[in-house]
Amino acid sequence: MLAASLAGCANKGAHLLVGAETVSATAAEIAGEHRLFVATTRQRSAEPREVFDGERSLTLSFAVTDVTVPAIHKVGALERPKNSTRDPARYFTATGVGGYEDEAAFEAGLAKTIAARGGRALVFIHGFNTRFDEAVYRLTQIVHDAGYDGAPVLFTWASRGRTVDYVYDRDSATTARDGLERTLRLVRRAGAQRIDIIAHSMGNWLTLEALRQLAISGDRDIGGKLGDVVLASPDVDVDVFKSQMKRYGKPDKPFFVLLSQNDRALNLSGLIAGNRPRLGEYADADDIASYGVVVVNVTDVEAGDRLNHTKFADNPVLVKLIGDRLRAGDTFVQRRTDLAGNIENLAKGLGQTAVSAASIVITTPAEVLSTVGVE
Repeated sequence: MLAASLAGCANKGAHLLVGAETVSATAAEIAGEHRLFVATTRQRSAEPREVFDGERSLTLSFAVTDVTVPAIHKVGALERPKNSTRDPARYFTATGVGGYEDEAAFEAGLAKTIAARGGRALVFIHGFNTRFDEAVYRLTQIVHDAGYDGAPVLFTWASRGRTVDYVYDRDSATTARDGLERTLRLVRRAGAQRIDIIAHSMGNWLTLEALRQLAISGDRDIGGKLGDVVLASPDVDVDVFKSQMKRYGKPDKPFFVLLSQNDRALNLSGLIAGNRPRLGEYADADDIASYGVVVVNVTDVEAGDRLNHTKFADNPVLVKLIGDRLRAGDTFVQRRTDLAGNIENLAKGLGQTAVSAASIVITTPAEVLSTVGVE
């Protein structure tokens, strides 16, 4: 209730993707600019600067947005605007937003970028309590910090961005299943030779359902183009996950489940769900790994948010580690000792003395060992 009250007092201009005015910045004050392709089941907002709001649309809409990252940006941080004024030297700033007449036009635009980026695409699906601008900024931060050089695609569903709308958001995620399935097929048609997926929180429920639908249709690996699937802090009932994976089958390429027993958001979600454990806080890693997924326990890794719910993106070592994985594709590491050394090097390079290989516990099923090369 307190969080909802504070949210209601926040400057509404801060949640508009496009500011009322933008302060000029020099090239030296900008660390990078990223073009994001957007597919959404959100309704177009009556406020043009918001672009898309939190209400549902039963049809997919498509857009593209360019976002700059300030030179003062720190890996793992998300420097968001505080009001309606956009200062690219201090905050993530959307410098341009465009729409597409139809799916064909979106596909053509995406195809050009995919071709120029080595045939790779990354689809990100956000979680609960996420406004449109927040989803845009988060994907930008992940792509920038991870050093991802493929085409970023944001699939954003109709979250109202309010803590009191948990059930509404859950129903919105369910409503968006067909839209995500359609988007993944569209990315393949646009020429992607490898499609990696990162889902967060409630977005994992939506992602697993879409993948389950693809499996039922006989196309579970998106025509052989599906790469890694990173399930970060999944807000999914453990039994539901097991039933979804039984229908999907053991993945041909790794699914990575990032979980943390001190994820306070999932602790609360589990209470709401009848004191049922969520996948992202589940303690039995061997049980989950038996379904063919790699379990990455990051309980002992520090987080940037007080709920410990966004470690995958706001912990500098983890987001860099994910970036290494995405860049390397199917040739990530040869042995667990190599992975440990990589974690240590990243931590030292970023000045993260609190992060060590021992604080990241990986449980890998025997069926996947030959795929990822981890002993």
